[in-house]
Amino acid sequence: MVDHEFGGQHTELKLSIIEGYLRAFTTALRPHFKNLWYIDAFAGTGSRTVRTERKGASLVEAPADEVVERRRGSAQIAIDTRPLFDFLVFIEKNKNYVAALNDLAAHNLQRKIVVAEEDANTALRQLVDNNRWDDKRAVVFLDPYGMEVEWSTLEALASTEAIDVWFLFPLAGLFRQATRRLPDIDESKRAALTRMFGSAAWESELYPVEAADLLGAIPERRRDLDPRGLEAYVQKRLSTIFSKVLKPLALPVRKGPQMFSLFLCISNKTPKAIGLATNIGSHLLDPKRHLIKSSTTK
Repeated sequence: MVDHEFGGQHTELKLSIIEGYLRAFTTALRPHFKNLWYIDAFAGTGSRTVRTERKGASLVEAPADEVVERRRGSAQIAIDTRPLFDFLVFIEKNKNYVAALNDLAAHNLQRKIVVAEEDANTALRQLVDNNRWDDKRAVVFLDPYGMEVEWSTLEALASTEAIDVWFLFPLAGLFRQATRRLPDIDESKRAALTRMFGSAAWESELYPVEAADLLGAIPERRRDLDPRGLEAYVQKRLSTIFSKVLKPLALPVRKGPQMFSLFLCISNKTPKAIGLATNIGSHLLDPKRHLIKSSTTK
C-alpha cells in the first residue's frame, strides 16, 4: 500500500466541496445524459494518510497518542459518488501512485475506470481531441502539485462546452514566481508564467509601464497586486475562455496566508447549464458557510 500523506483543513474542505458537487452533478444530469464522466488529472493514490499529533496531558485531559487515519482521496470519492459516473479517468505520473490507482481499479472491476500514466496536460488534450462531447458531460478536477497546468490545456477543456472544471489554483506559487520586481524574474520563471497564462501579456498587465518622472527617469516595473489582486487577475484570465468562472474560495479559510484559490469554471454556454452549475457551485464555495462550519468543529 502506497502512503500518500498530505492534508490539513484546506484538504478536507476542497474534497468535501468536490464530493458535494459530484453528487449534485450526477443527480441533476443522469436523466438527460447516458455518458457522465469524471476525470482526475493529478489523481494521487485514491486515499491519503492523515496524522493527528500526539497531545500531552493537561489539567482536565489525559495525554492522547498520535492517531493515523487513512481517508478517501478524490479518486475514491468519485468512485463512491451516487448516482454513478459511467466512466472514470485517473491521470497520474508517479509510478507508485499509478500502482495504487491500478489496485483501486482492480477492486472495482464492475466499473469503467482507466488509469493513465501520463503527463496531465498531454493526457487531457488527447482526451478532448479523441472524443465527441455532444453526447456526454464531464467534471475535471485539477489539483496540481505545483504550477503544471498549461493554458492550452484549459483552452482544450473549455472548447468542449461540456466539461465543468474544478481548479485548485496554486496562488502561493504564482505569488512566488511573479516576484515584486520584473527584473527578478529569470527566463525559466518567465516561460512558466507564459505557459500558465497563455501569452506574455501578463508582463504588461502585472507589471505596467509607468510614465517617466519630472527628471525623465522611468520607474522600475513592479507588481503592486496583493494575493487577492492576483486571484482576481487569474479569474479574469480564465473568464476569457470559459463561459463563466465563479468567484473562488480562498484556502485555507481561517488561519495563515492564502495558499490556494478553488475555482469552478463552466464551459457550457447554455443559460440553463450555466445557471445549474452556478447555483450548486456558489453554495459550495460560499466562504461564510465554511467559516461557520470550521468554527463549530474546532
